[in-house]
Amino acid sequence: MNLTEKHLDQLRELGLRLIDQHSATILVNPQKNESGYWFGGGNIIQEENGNILICGRYRNAGDSTTGIGAGERGLEFSIFSGENINGKFEKILSFTKQDLAHSSGIVSIEGGCLIKNKSSGNYELFISTEKEIAYPKQLINFQKPGTGVWSIDILSGISPESINLKSVQTIASSKTGNTLHVKDPVAFQSGNGDIQLLYCNHPFSWASSNTGLSRRSYGNRSFELISDSVLKRGNSWDVACSRITEKLQIPKIGSFKSLPDLSLYFYDGAECLRSLDQNPQASKRPRGYSCEELGGLAWGWDNEFPNIKPISTDFPLFISPHGTGCSRYVSAIFLKNGDLLGTWQQSQKDGSQPLVRHLLDKTEVNRILE
Repeated sequence: MNLTEKHLDQLRELGLRLIDQHSATILVNPQKNESGYWFGGGNIIQEENGNILICGRYRNAGDSTTGIGAGERGLEFSIFSGENINGKFEKILSFTKQDLAHSSGIVSIEGGCLIKNKSSGNYELFISTEKEIAYPKQLINFQKPGTGVWSIDILSGISPESINLKSVQTIASSKTGNTLHVKDPVAFQSGNGDIQLLYCNHPFSWASSNTGLSRRSYGNRSFELISDSVLKRGNSWDVACSRITEKLQIPKIGSFKSLPDLSLYFYDGAECLRSLDQNPQASKRPRGYSCEELGGLAWGWDNEFPNIKPISTDFPLFISPHGTGCSRYVSAIFLKNGDLLGTWQQSQKDGSQPLVRHLLDKTEVNRILE
């Protein structure tokens, strides 16, 4: 069963109205207003008392192909709390590279995701890091000095503030060349209690970026690999990268009221992993590349997960009007009052990428989905 063109247009409009590049306001600034500095790569959740939690990592300048040889790169993962989206947010927890080192040293902190497990009541924090470990023997000659291998760890606690470093364990990693680097977790809980873990994976050659899926079935402690690619890369703007960053369930209202449960997926895409020269005589466009990706949308029936279908095929939907055009790492939630909140990293004129936010009033959501 497919959606009608009307439904697809409504989902496209909802995404564009939420990720409003011109109405966005800065939520968390990076440590410097310069290229290579950003804050983001995390998500938003709202607690039962209405508090909003925002997490992400501070990244300073650097180059992932040279380890920390060209800069510090990802150096701190933080959680902020605020009583409401318009109020003040305070940092309630942070981890450094030294904090997160357990099985080896850490080269860089990458993306993360915070959820509250409805079954256990605990908070679970998924963090990806580049660890100081060697490539598999058959690939060791391809490893550049000072670099490591990315993998995903989990930490937990009874509250966000009590997330315990002693609980850290690696739950997603790879020794296979075409999925060697695993990072940027996006976790959510299914109705049956299973934890679904979407994440980005790169081959040892850094030729592409894909979205994999692992699952921890209810009652189990370990994650099982389900797929190395749940969202096929496209043929144009997302030919090199398709990294899902958010799953947003669409409310049962308007023209979606009688449809089966479905979700909208925000994803990052890129035409290449390294910036390409553009012909000065032709029309120029942001193409997206590693660390400067652009944004798109996909959708899927919840009962068919992980069957996910792209909406933005020929062109991206989300492009910053500033800098490189980078617009990535979208997180979105429906607040308890029905308003829709979105956050993302947005390129600025100075080249930095602060975490920005935009709120879509519930009346506007209702109008779009009518």
